[in-house]
Amino acid sequence: MHRMSFGDKMLSWSIYFLLSILAFVTFYPFWNAAVISFNNGMDTVMGGVTFWPRDFTLDNYKIVFEDSRLVNGFVITLLRTGVGTLLSILATAILAYGMTKQELIGRKYYMIMCIVTMYFSGGLIPSFLLVRELGLMNTFWVLVIPGIISVWNMIIFRTFFLGLPGGLEESAKIDGCSNWGVLFRIVFPLSGPVLATLSLFTAIYHWNDWFMPSIYINNVDLLPIQTKLQQILNSNIMSEQMSQMDSAAKSHMEQMKTVTSKSLSMATMMVATVPIMCVYPFVQKYFVKGVLVGSLKE
Repeated sequence: MHRMSFGDKMLSWSIYFLLSILAFVTFYPFWNAAVISFNNGMDTVMGGVTFWPRDFTLDNYKIVFEDSRLVNGFVITLLRTGVGTLLSILATAILAYGMTKQELIGRKYYMIMCIVTMYFSGGLIPSFLLVRELGLMNTFWVLVIPGIISVWNMIIFRTFFLGLPGGLEESAKIDGCSNWGVLFRIVFPLSGPVLATLSLFTAIYHWNDWFMPSIYINNVDLLPIQTKLQQILNSNIMSEQMSQMDSAAKSHMEQMKTVTSKSLSMATMMVATVPIMCVYPFVQKYFVKGVLVGSLKE
């Protein structure tokens, strides 16, 4: 076994030390937010709550889960993420598969038109007018349809599909398989890494997006939890947030006297963040293979 020199050991220790500091700086804000969410809100105001809850309580989470508005926002977020990711990946993959066909008339022009949209957009006002004319205002589908096609994901899909052996498709068509059959029975099963990776990226976009609902939705029952979290974080006084809660949660909150706007926002942030974080371990192994193969192989 090759023995490391003193200089190599010092270099390795320095790298580990710097990476440890970077990991701490990255992870600590999230950990501190979790600690505050489990700490008595009035005790948090005194300061000094850093690594562990000083006065442990679940009152903050009780307020979150007893407020029907926040629970409804969480359900809307789950539905949007599930439906939006499924439709977006399906539509984008179908478009990418069509773009791989040499016999498609005007294929290069379609590709140019798609790429142009990556650099230029109509802007917020034209988009708002278009959504309004389509009748999508204050509907669930305004959270899904406007972003159903991602050109960047389409390019990755297209490049990945071009890298698949052409003989597979030819053999399937000889056996009587249609283009739809080739896509769903041959191409999709072989595209697991890129499907998993782009599905995660799309799900994260739908889960974290708060801006689009704040523009296109006025019905509070259709607002996702991220938009409601943003409203909580922008509240200057606790009474403003309490006025938006249902009577049951409000009366319960007045009884506890332990919840502040900061502790409530931290608890809401944990509820809105932890679920999507739990998805990462299941698709992390696909990241390098899915993105690099899909973006570099041509």
